[in-house]
Amino acid sequence: MNPIYRKSLFNIPPGMIYLDGNSLGPPLKEIESISESVIVKEWGGKLIKGWNESNWMEQPLIVGNKIANLIGGDKGSIVAGDTLSIKTYQALAAAIKLNPQRNIILTDIDNFPSDIYIAEGLVDTLNSNFEVRKVKSTDILSSLTKDVNVVLLTHVNYKTGAMFDIEAVTNSVHENGSTIIWDLAHSAGAIPLDLKAINCEFAVGCTYKFLNGGPGSPAFIYVRPDLIKKCYPILRGWLGHKAPFDFTNTFEKSASIEMMRVGTPPVIQMAILEKALDIFRDLDFYKLREESIKLSDLFINMVEQTCSDLQLESPIKPSERGSQVSFSHPSGYAIMQALIDRNIVGDFRAPDIIRFGITPLYINEKDIIRTVKVLEDILSKRLWDTPAYLNRKKVT
Repeated sequence: MNPIYRKSLFNIPPGMIYLDGNSLGPPLKEIESISESVIVKEWGGKLIKGWNESNWMEQPLIVGNKIANLIGGDKGSIVAGDTLSIKTYQALAAAIKLNPQRNIILTDIDNFPSDIYIAEGLVDTLNSNFEVRKVKSTDILSSLTKDVNVVLLTHVNYKTGAMFDIEAVTNSVHENGSTIIWDLAHSAGAIPLDLKAINCEFAVGCTYKFLNGGPGSPAFIYVRPDLIKKCYPILRGWLGHKAPFDFTNTFEKSASIEMMRVGTPPVIQMAILEKALDIFRDLDFYKLREESIKLSDLFINMVEQTCSDLQLESPIKPSERGSQVSFSHPSGYAIMQALIDRNIVGDFRAPDIIRFGITPLYINEKDIIRTVKVLEDILSKRLWDTPAYLNRKKVT
């Protein structure tokens, strides 16, 4: 019996097995009333007075503190807002100034492309000898030379679910005198984390995957408390100013984590996210992780026995795997479309990966067994081999 199964709290279509929470989490049933309240009572009833009377301007810190509680950050070390790409840029730009004599940004060649693009775009603006060095994940530690300024890594790989040993890697980076930034997009809300114990300088993440904040919900950035006064934001928005409503034309950064704020907070989306985070308030993340491993291992073992056409791409060891199981097949896209057509939803990543997010809050053993049986049927009868499933859509 899964002790943390809470599917009744989510708005998931009847009969659907939803295995895509690692891409977009489902909404809580309470979200509709929250958004209606913000739109009708606060925005509609108060209009611009809502900024003061409904604490809209404080939302990024309120939400940031809730996220900090989930991932082991100090109060006042995380602020929410903007997008993950923007927060990654901010973290990188601040981090490189901590070791200005070093010129390498080191990252995993299989990192999420946006992280790499952001790093390369930043380097292009520096007019210096900075370089983005991309290596295999297995070569990260051996690539820690004395010219490495910052290491930018995603804790759990978006395609395979492969997971770095976050503490061991952070310690090695620090022994090299370098700074580390962790992208927690695929681990926040799924993996037990303790940023204080990890001692990383920066972390960023999105909130629409395992945190269920909704499509396009705000990202977050963590800055280790001892660095908040030392860091200086390069991407400077008016809400990062120490006194934004003084409207001075010279930037003076806030003395708090608010220095990493940029633009006006998306109030409705932030209210939804704030409510979504409440589901984690009394959750034991170690039990969540334990259930995730049980379900993932069951999935892997059953596929291995019944779906020999699929190649496991995720690590077999649970300690090296996030809350995701991935397989490859030359016709992976069509196979996933056939699954979705049977009300079992995962997703596809080019060139040939089918991904399944394992979220014990609304996935149980029966769902895994049913998924594998349907998958076996699709493969054994080649039910995926139809024009409708082979025609690739814009979003995969």
